[in-house]
Amino acid sequence: MRIRNAIEAKLTEALSPDFLEITDNSNKHAGHSGAHPDGESHFALVVVSTAFEGLTRVKRQRLVYAALAEEMDNHIHALELKTQTPSEYKT
Repeated sequence: MRIRNAIEAKLTEALSPDFLEITDNSNKHAGHSGAHPDGESHFALVVVSTAFEGLTRVKRQRLVYAALAEEMDNHIHALELKTQTPSEYKT
């Protein structure tokens, strides 16, 4: 839960999300390259934030990656992202 908690704290601070869903998919990748024996290496995120207003999908993802730079460099092997504005999330 250490990495999951760091993801939640850092994205909350950086993006003030209206909605944040963090799913640890590490168990699906056990034994694969980049998988850690203790898990917490493969995540799927749904991030809904007004910080994404007017940004392309790539720029939204860059904001997430910037907030999680330390975790990406040291522990996270794979990150699946769904980034939306509040109006996109409601539709």
